[in-house]
Amino acid sequence: MSAPGTTTRPAEDGPAPVSTPARSTPEKARKGPVDWLTKRLGNGLVQVSLLLVGLIWITPLAGLFFSSMRDDKDNSASGWWTSLVRPDQLSFENYTTLLENSGITTAFWNTVMISVPTTVLVVVISALAGYAFAWLEFPGRDAIFLIVVGLLVVPIQIGLLPVAKLFGEIGLFGTIPGVVLFHVAYGLPFAVFLLRNYFAQIPREMLEAARMDGGGEWRIFAQLVLPLARPAIASLGIFQFLWVWNDMLVALLFADSSAQPLTVALQQEMRQFGSNISVLAPGAFLSLIVPLIVFFAFQKHFVQGVMAGSVK
Repeated sequence: MSAPGTTTRPAEDGPAPVSTPARSTPEKARKGPVDWLTKRLGNGLVQVSLLLVGLIWITPLAGLFFSSMRDDKDNSASGWWTSLVRPDQLSFENYTTLLENSGITTAFWNTVMISVPTTVLVVVISALAGYAFAWLEFPGRDAIFLIVVGLLVVPIQIGLLPVAKLFGEIGLFGTIPGVVLFHVAYGLPFAVFLLRNYFAQIPREMLEAARMDGGGEWRIFAQLVLPLARPAIASLGIFQFLWVWNDMLVALLFADSSAQPLTVALQQEMRQFGSNISVLAPGAFLSLIVPLIVFFAFQKHFVQGVMAGSVK
C-alpha cells in the first residue's frame, strides 16, 4: 500500500505474454461403419476370388477322375457331373482293367525309372557345379559359366537328330539310359544357372568362418551350403521331375517299345482305342496323380524357395 496523498504508477512490465494453447496431437481416425464394411468386403472378395480360382483349377481334375470311374455307356449318355447325384455310376473297374494291362504298368515303371534318376542326377551335378562356379577359383571359370548360360537358349529340337545318331553309334538309342542321359544334358544348364546364383548370395563371411574353423570344401558344401540351399534344391527337383514325367517328345524319339514311358503308351492307346474314355481317362489320371503327390509333398520347400528367390 502507498502513503496517503501519494500515487503509484503501475510497473511497466510490458504486455502480458499470450499463452498459446498446447498443440494437441491428432487423434487417430475413428473407424466408422463404412471403413469396417469396406475392410470386411475386401477380405471377403479376396477369399471368394481365391476360392473361384481354386475351383476353376480343380474342375478338370475332378472331371477326369469321375470320368475314369464311369463306363463308356454312362460317359456317352451324360456328363461326368451327373455322377455327383448318381454315385452308383462310379466304380474302380476301369482301374482294375488298366492295371491288368501289362503295357500300361510297364510304361508306368519306365516313367519312374526315367524321372527319378534324371532328377537326382540333375540336382546333384548342378549343386556341385553351382558351388564351384560361385565360390571356387579355377582357370576359365567365368568363360565356362557363360557357355553354360548360353546353352539355355538352344532349343531342344535342334539336338534331337544329332544326339539320336550319336546314341545309335554307341548303343544307347531306344534305351532308358539314353533317355535319362538326354534329359540330364538338357536339364543341367538351367539347373546350374539357378543354383549358382542362389549359392552366390550366401554371405562370404560365413564361408570364411567355416574355413578358419578347419572345414574343407567338401565339408562346407555338405554341412553348410546344402542345408541353406534346401528350398532352392527342392524347387529345382520338383520342376525337373515334372518336366521329365510329362515329357513325350524325347521319349517318343529315343525310347523303343520296351522303354517307352506312360505318356507314349497313352498316346498309342489313344490311337488304338480312339475315344474310349474308360481306357484313356484312368491312364491319364494315373499319369497326373503322381506329379500332384510329389508337388504337395514338397509344397512347403517349394514355397520357401520361391519366397527366398523373391526377397534376395
